[in-house]
Amino acid sequence: QVQVVESGGGLVQAGGSLRLSCVVSGEIFSIDVMGWFHQAPGKQRELVAAIANTGTRNYADSVKGRFTISRDNAKNTVYLQMNSLKPEDTGVYYCNARVTGTFSSWGQGTQVTVSS
Repeated sequence: QVQVVESGGGLVQAGGSLRLSCVVSGEIFSIDVMGWFHQAPGKQRELVAAIANTGTRNYADSVKGRFTISRDNAKNTVYLQMNSLKPEDTGVYYCNARVTGTFSSWGQGTQVTVSS
């Protein structure tokens, strides 16, 4: 099994930046993709950024050009750099690990609030 712990959320003004961190532990060898999910108030959780073991990155259209996902394998940590934040980016951000095709390692999430 894989465990994740997110941190780095907070309150920021529109146009500002935040960097989220996700520390991964457990059966790290079994992970092929790490992802960041966003759950806005009253909405479903959606995948906004992902990074594969190959280094390939993918982003939701809503965050392209503003968010960057990266990883530090030595620290077992995945980051989400969020720039030019908008009020619609508000919500809880979750890190997750894909193992055998399924994202199932949910953490407690970290709250991001963007004020207008």
